[in-house]
Amino acid sequence: MSVHEGGCLCGAVRYSTHAEPLRVHICFCHFCQRATGSNGMVEPLFARAAHAVIHGLPATFSLASGGSGKQIKISFCRDCGTRLLQEFERFPDVIGVYAGTFDQPGWFQRTPANTKYMFLEAAQEGTLVPAGFNTFRGSHTLNDGTPAVPMVYAEPHTVKRG
Repeated sequence: MSVHEGGCLCGAVRYSTHAEPLRVHICFCHFCQRATGSNGMVEPLFARAAHAVIHGLPATFSLASGGSGKQIKISFCRDCGTRLLQEFERFPDVIGVYAGTFDQPGWFQRTPANTKYMFLEAAQEGTLVPAGFNTFRGSHTLNDGTPAVPMVYAEPHTVKRG
């Protein structure tokens, strides 16, 4: 069993995962850009049963997704403000982790088999997408629950505007 821990900047909240990610989302939507202060977010998703808060009690904030209208609950440290986790009304069986909060943020693999690049329509100019990965202009799942059709670049792709 693979056990990996992480937590907030001040150490008040700690969590652990007890499995490999079910999948990894690399998301460039405006929400993820704002939430990370970067051009997007790397978010491994775990089965709810494979994740636990092991120290502290995070605060939460909920908002409606701009795409689906479903609620997203963000857990964060009430002391230092570090965003740690996301829960999704739309996908109730999974927990998303802000990858940078793991003690070793690069521990999990990001392969074409487990990783999706999403919301390229909102990606900042110059964002690089590797070849061979499923990419989506928006979400990987349409609002009615059907899978969106992915696009796979044969060569690395750089997002350009205009």
